[in-house]
Amino acid sequence: MAPTDLQNQTNNIVLCLFDDQAGCIETDGIGDEDGFDPVKIASKLREIGDDYDEKRIQPLIKCLEQAASDQMVSAFSSSVESLCQSWVVQRSEVASEKDLLKASVAVALYVKKNCPDMVGTVQDAMAAFLNTRLANWVASQGGWDNAISC
Repeated sequence: MAPTDLQNQTNNIVLCLFDDQAGCIETDGIGDEDGFDPVKIASKLREIGDDYDEKRIQPLIKCLEQAASDQMVSAFSSSVESLCQSWVVQRSEVASEKDLLKASVAVALYVKKNCPDMVGTVQDAMAAFLNTRLANWVASQGGWDNAISC
């Protein structure tokens, strides 16, 4: 899968994750012969991210709220890594890409629910984070469908 295809898929998935409507993106366009469905993947990501402790995320959101728009990607990344690290310490393991994915979705869902004025900025930050930090892992899994099922 070409990197730009994966980036476009990631951007569509993030849009669907933040959209409450099931049909947020038309999926019958070019490139759909591969069966890619961002709505289905966003739904599975919601399931992954729903299992989070708001008490751990709430302090991280202050960092996001204080970040300027041009610093949001860095603030989002730091928040995700901090949340992920707290899970890893509990299990005495090294953070996996799946943990980073779960943490990024958890932070995003918390923002969507509790800070609606930040959604657009965090949406962009999440897409940038996923495209930067997890794109190689998603590609090595064979794409998003395989990455969310492993």
